[in-house]
Amino acid sequence: MRRAFPLLATTLLLAACATPGPKTAPPSEAAVSPPAGWRAESPAGQDAVAADWWKAFGDPRLSELIAVALVRNADLGIAEARVREAEGLAAQSRAALLPTLNAAGGVQKQRELSAFGTPAEPLAAQGQLQAAYEIDLWGRLRAGDAATRASLQSSRYGRDAARLSVSAAVARAYVSVTSLDAQLATARATLVSRQEAAARARRRAQQGVTSNLELRQAEGELEAAAQRVPALELAVRRQEAGLALLAGEDGAGPIARGGLDALTVPQPAAPLPSALLERRPDIAQAEATLAGADASLAAARAAFLPQVRLSAAAGGLKVLHVDPLTTWSLGGSVLAPIFDGGRLRGASDAAAARRDQAAFAYRKAALTAFNEVESALEGQGRLAEQEDHARLQRDAAARTLGHAHKRYQAGYVAYLEELDAQRGLLATELALSQVREARLLNAVALYQALGGGWTEP
Repeated sequence: MRRAFPLLATTLLLAACATPGPKTAPPSEAAVSPPAGWRAESPAGQDAVAADWWKAFGDPRLSELIAVALVRNADLGIAEARVREAEGLAAQSRAALLPTLNAAGGVQKQRELSAFGTPAEPLAAQGQLQAAYEIDLWGRLRAGDAATRASLQSSRYGRDAARLSVSAAVARAYVSVTSLDAQLATARATLVSRQEAAARARRRAQQGVTSNLELRQAEGELEAAAQRVPALELAVRRQEAGLALLAGEDGAGPIARGGLDALTVPQPAAPLPSALLERRPDIAQAEATLAGADASLAAARAAFLPQVRLSAAAGGLKVLHVDPLTTWSLGGSVLAPIFDGGRLRGASDAAAARRDQAAFAYRKAALTAFNEVESALEGQGRLAEQEDHARLQRDAAARTLGHAHKRYQAGYVAYLEELDAQRGLLATELALSQVREARLLNAVALYQALGGGWTEP
């Protein structure tokens, strides 16, 4: 036993030569400094965003669709499965900190000849318990456990980010399909108006009141209005199919929904930029990923140092017609890297690079969050102002069409003036629906940029 101590001391001395260099810090370029405030104006209040933020739009059908999507969406199912996978890996890594205990047993029967030439068939049975434990002197196993726990937390935050992304995608698709419904209603009403105008122009041409030029102009506008309707119908069907896919449904039937004008345009308040970093699941996910990468780097560095293992075994041997024998063993071992051709150094450098990648990924997530909130806040007031002007323009176009129709009926102007007024009214009505859609989509984007009321569980 005494001879083992010089060998152990020599091994530890040689292992000291493999001590890794100083731990490198994340690059300074990856640091994040949140701005002091937002350039755009924000409503007063700091806690205006609720976890069920979609209810602020005032449409129960939208709330029902999001509730279904949060249960049946395929992407959320994948995210949940990833969390379970991370839980299994975390349990596996945690078990490395504990001793292992294994049982072994065997039975053997063989035919043999004794020294006197007598055949015999002895039956031998053996059982054994084996225990092993690695002493984590340098924290390699603890660092690996910390890395897997951080990965588990990152998966959970990723699941929360996926829930926010799915709910926002459903809200955007719902707003878009209601906008298409409004545009389709406008196109159908325009088609009816063009049909009446064409019939009137045909009667006037037959009576000789007007020339065939006005009739051909009316027929051309009728066909232009007619081709717009099936195009919008196709867009509605495709948008419905996409909305059904988000909700985890087959899309075989129509989706119940309200009107575009029935949706309320909410105006949530934005917290300070520094507080935003704690309110978004994607930023929390990036932070957990960075923590896991840093722990993995610590584990890679600890791999340069010796590994000390303890082992013990106890068992018994029973042979037919022979008294049972008891066996046992105790031991320890040290495994120290001396020369590996640069494998451990390469693993450490790769872990450091992954840690730096995670640091830059966190910076990108934070800067993206600041940019998204700033952009959505800018859109609140500007789009509201744009909608007000679009509404006034639509009202002016409607009055213009009324005057042009009266002047044409009285014979003061040609049909081309009424035709131009009809085109102007159609364009303003479509533009009004589109700008209201833009306001609603901007509100959805702002809720998503603010984290959708997410708080760290």
